[in-house]
Amino acid sequence: MTRFAGLDFGTTNSTLALSARGTAPALVPMEGDHLTIPSALFFSFEDGETYFGRAAVFEYRDGAEGRFMRALKQVLGSKLMEETTQIGRERWSFEALIGRFLSEMRQRLARHLGSESMPEAVVLGRPVRFVDDNDAADRAAEDQLRAAAKAQGFHHIEFQYEPVAAALTHEAHVTKEELALVVDIGGGTSDFTLVRLSPEAAGETGKRGSDILATSGVHVGGTDFDRVLSIAEVMPEFGLGSWTVDRKRQLPVWYFNDMATWHRINLLYSPKIRRDVDALRKEAEEPAKLERYAHLLDARSGHRLMGAVEQAKIALTDESLAKVALIEPGLRFEQPVTRDAFNTANSELVTRIVGAIDDCLRLASIDKEAVETLILTGGGAQVPAVLGAATARFPHAAVVQADRFGAVGLGLAIDAARRFS
Repeated sequence: MTRFAGLDFGTTNSTLALSARGTAPALVPMEGDHLTIPSALFFSFEDGETYFGRAAVFEYRDGAEGRFMRALKQVLGSKLMEETTQIGRERWSFEALIGRFLSEMRQRLARHLGSESMPEAVVLGRPVRFVDDNDAADRAAEDQLRAAAKAQGFHHIEFQYEPVAAALTHEAHVTKEELALVVDIGGGTSDFTLVRLSPEAAGETGKRGSDILATSGVHVGGTDFDRVLSIAEVMPEFGLGSWTVDRKRQLPVWYFNDMATWHRINLLYSPKIRRDVDALRKEAEEPAKLERYAHLLDARSGHRLMGAVEQAKIALTDESLAKVALIEPGLRFEQPVTRDAFNTANSELVTRIVGAIDDCLRLASIDKEAVETLILTGGGAQVPAVLGAATARFPHAAVVQADRFGAVGLGLAIDAARRFS
């Protein structure tokens, strides 16, 4: 039996699934029994090894000397793709770094298949928009991801919108025709698709273009919620908003914005930035805050701090109060954060998400009352303000909580089996 592959390379987590024509798709274990793998790499300067996923996160948080990379998907289509970054004694392109991660996923698939033939064709997921309001950069992002995958041995590559893939996963279980809106809030993007689903269509071959009434997307995702929480509640404790001693000006904000942005943190680890922060500390009204910031640079703890921010964000899904805590040699930082403060900080992001949902309805010329099913997927869909805004817009729709991290990968495998078999 020939099986076909669907690969969801995500900002935060990635999955890979297999499916054969007429059979249910299944996620491939990527890390022990885990069906997802964090989209992270750690280049160890201690043993020369490259670690992936949870192992990469562990090495970094354990304080091993090396270079940690995460949220590489957000670099696609940006100016950073034209640059290289120093890792040990070598300079790497970001396309090569993405390819290194995809190569590891392919190797793990090969080990899972054993003697079974390795699929060379794959359907890759893509957001509706890699880059907002720039069609050329959006096309470039897809081309860059295709090139990275092709270099690792995937010779026949097709793309499918991630929310469409999530809809295909749900469609396998529908018993009647329904008009569904897929709300996919991923790590880096939010995507929306209005699609007509039915038991009959579930067995059809092809791209189902006539059933997809509209798609829309916006470059807002889970890492953006991390960023706004950090800027609002954490970075002020490291100097954001501080004044100089003479009270004539505030400290430059970009140092703190970059420290709160997952894929820009590594760019701060340079001698020049360290000298800049030393100079700022000498003229700052609150030098102790800049000393905390300097610690993040010296210990390369920026990602560890953002990991603590991310954990607080997740905790606020169920709790009204959480804590951002980073305790390590040289720094003891504990900052309480409330759900109300988080909601206030992310209000602009939620407004952009709601606006993209309305765009999707407008493009399809559909009233919100016509939506029968609301399919929610992606970790960001669990953010209370997002969940509340989405469900309030469609009070009469049935709400389906799809597999937060696996629905897209499973749908991509379904799509692959239909396209390639």
